[in-house]
Amino acid sequence: MKLTTRGEYGVLAMHDLAMHYGTGPVALKVIAARQGISEHYLEQLMRPLRQDGLVRSVRGAQGGYELARAPAEISVGDILRVVEGPLSTLECVADGASCKRSAKCAARSVWELLDRKINDVLDSTTLHHLCTGTVGQE
Repeated sequence: MKLTTRGEYGVLAMHDLAMHYGTGPVALKVIAARQGISEHYLEQLMRPLRQDGLVRSVRGAQGGYELARAPAEISVGDILRVVEGPLSTLECVADGASCKRSAKCAARSVWELLDRKINDVLDSTTLHHLCTGTVGQE
């Protein structure tokens, strides 16, 4: 698994929204300026996040985006799966994958364990943790 800028910027944008949770919608141009990300790129990232129900958009002069749930209810894993896709280190251990070597692969158990550990960290780390600086402390 290699994270791309989609994952990095998706988490940054969602963290920005989490830092302003409860204050109303935030315009993309404001997030773009604060995070140093292209507004056009943010638009592309927000579309799947909205479709998956992690953010909602508000139209109008005071419109923008806001989290659809509380920061403590959205994990980094949720965000990355939406913008990056499945989070597997190797295709052979991805959900539903079949590998012709799986029955005799000596390393498969290592790759499966690695995937579980990575997903455990990403799924147990929420936007709240990022906002409060408590990643890995709970």
